[in-house]
Amino acid sequence: MRSLLFVPADSEKKLAKGLESGADALILDLEDSVSAANKPLARETARAFLAAHAAATNRPLLMVRVNALDTGLTDDDLAAIVGARPDAIMLPKSESGRDVAHLDAKLTVQEALAGLPDGRITITVVATETAKAIFTLGTYQGASPRLVGLTWGAEDLSADIGAETNRGEDGRHTEPFRLARALCLMGAVAAGAQPIDTVFPAFRDLDGLRRECEEARRDGFTAKMAIHPAQVPVINQVFTPTPEAIAAAQAVVAAFAAEPAAGVVNIGGEMFDRPHLTRAERLLKRAGQ
Repeated sequence: MRSLLFVPADSEKKLAKGLESGADALILDLEDSVSAANKPLARETARAFLAAHAAATNRPLLMVRVNALDTGLTDDDLAAIVGARPDAIMLPKSESGRDVAHLDAKLTVQEALAGLPDGRITITVVATETAKAIFTLGTYQGASPRLVGLTWGAEDLSADIGAETNRGEDGRHTEPFRLARALCLMGAVAAGAQPIDTVFPAFRDLDGLRRECEEARRDGFTAKMAIHPAQVPVINQVFTPTPEAIAAAQAVVAAFAAEPAAGVVNIGGEMFDRPHLTRAERLLKRAGQ
């Protein structure tokens, strides 16, 4: 999974366009992009959309961002959409692995009521939206077997800490938010979950988006969220391993396969050790090889 596109769940038009965007996952949003008055409509629209498309084979992964656990709206969200078989739930404003375990329990009940197998629906977490959450990013390991992704957010965090902005004049995140980004990356890897980079709000600035995607990939993120369909092709391109990268990774794997007892191998006059092998194997897995 490379690209995850947010779509307001109360807009049938935008949901339909999302299917045509090329995104690997659609995030049907019941939270921030939907007004309080439209929450019931968004639930019903999301349920109908899931029911219409969940059985299709050639479709993106269908994820629903529910409202945060402390809003009192999560149970109604889950009751409305679980029976329509979403692939995943995105939990916003999570403050620790305990919140994931809490959501896991709720999903277990709803899956049973809907006649679905236990554990069918996975969980992706937005893990950095409050200052408190920054200090618990190491608690997601072992929180739930459903947990498959960890991402971060800068907008709610900036409001929580009172920052005037979360980006500098060069368009890059300022230090508090780079810290949140780095810790989210570490927390995701420690938990065995996919590290997913946050959104790039300036959706018309595709050059800026590309730069941010390339920096995220460089640092270890393997996917990025989008807020507009125009962002999806750039994200997919950057997070798709190139033929050159695949060939280089295959060479590392082949060299170690030829010398299984070796701790270090020589490829073209350059030494590669076991961490290089791990990195190569991960890249080939992302490439589907």
